[in-house]
Amino acid sequence: MIPLDQAFMQNALLAGLLASIACGLVGPYVVYRRISYLAGGVAHAVLGGMGIAYFLGMSPLTGALAMAIVVALAIGWVSLRYPAQEDTIISALWAIGMATGVLFISRTPGYNVDLLSYLFGNILIIRREDLLLMAGLDASIALLVWLFRKPFLAISFDREFAETRGVHVAFFHYLMLVMVSLTVVVLIQLVGLILVIALLTLPTAIAGQYARSFPPIMAMAVVQGMAYTCLGLVIAYESDLPAGATIIVLVGSAYLLSTFVRRFLPGGGR
Repeated sequence: MIPLDQAFMQNALLAGLLASIACGLVGPYVVYRRISYLAGGVAHAVLGGMGIAYFLGMSPLTGALAMAIVVALAIGWVSLRYPAQEDTIISALWAIGMATGVLFISRTPGYNVDLLSYLFGNILIIRREDLLLMAGLDASIALLVWLFRKPFLAISFDREFAETRGVHVAFFHYLMLVMVSLTVVVLIQLVGLILVIALLTLPTAIAGQYARSFPPIMAMAVVQGMAYTCLGLVIAYESDLPAGATIIVLVGSAYLLSTFVRRFLPGGGR
């Protein structure tokens, strides 16, 4: 049995629920705008901010948040101004960010930091302070999605048409990437930097097989995320497995199974 009376498990379950909300709200924009690679660049570059924060004696999540926003704005500027070189520049930011994080963590006096906890997540060490930060980020994301749902939707499907309708495409492009960066920070301790994109995109991809408009897709993605994280924690605890990797295996398997059912079984595509 899972010890729900223990604070660490309560924190882990709450973290999974909070992360699922962020993923469900932002995932559709990442999937339908096809910006998974941009999101991946942000996700991996934030290790640099975490390493610098550790070196300065600050909270690593604070450093991750600052670096995520800076990198998101930089990637947004590059994607608008130099689209032909976008992939190369994102790869450079990706590599430099991760390498910078490793260097600063290695030079931090008095710390013995397990890099695997950042790369693959360690949901069982999340603290109450981290939960408060995640809840605040969730609230910020939900507010942005609600206030700017129409322009976000417009630029997600037809940027040129959005421009003709007077939508400030560049501004909302930057804002969307900042929103993605906030979600990345929410997910770091849940599944780590390596697995962020899977949890950000796969629940949405499954939901998109059964719904066609954003509100139901978001709702289905949120519910799925909550189910996978809770079930993943149960399996990980009972089997003594890494929680983040267990969650991703569940999500990935669900996506493959859903895709198989929809495409290959009789009547599945209806």
